[in-house]
Amino acid sequence: MVMGLGPLLLVFMLGLGLIPPALARDDSRYKDFLTKHYDAKPTGRNDRYCETMMKRRGLTSPCKDTNTFIHGSKGSIKAICGNDGNPHRENLRISKSPFQVTTCKHVGGSPWPPCRYRATSGSRYIVVACANDLPVHFDESFFHP
Repeated sequence: MVMGLGPLLLVFMLGLGLIPPALARDDSRYKDFLTKHYDAKPTGRNDRYCETMMKRRGLTSPCKDTNTFIHGSKGSIKAICGNDGNPHRENLRISKSPFQVTTCKHVGGSPWPPCRYRATSGSRYIVVACANDLPVHFDESFFHP
């Protein structure tokens, strides 16, 4: 039995070396995007929600000025990079349909914790940058309710 695992282990280890570094990097950028901007089922969408989520997601050292959480499925967000999005400006994609979002805006003098945020919730089209058909950046500058 041990003898049979040797070749399988060798094939597995060789396979790890065949994953293109760029693809692995894009996957980590996608995971970072999800950490910063994805919350499928928010509990409340008020100031307290923002303060809790910003802290939980590690966006408060220093206090991030503005961050938007997208409330939808991962599949529908990824689809913006494909058929459910249109080209927008240089290297960006805009969703064909609006998403429920909560935007958290820092309201305080100091950029250091404790951070206070004001929540604005609503529905809007979202703009993302994509790499290998995955969203990797949310464009906070685009706001069209």
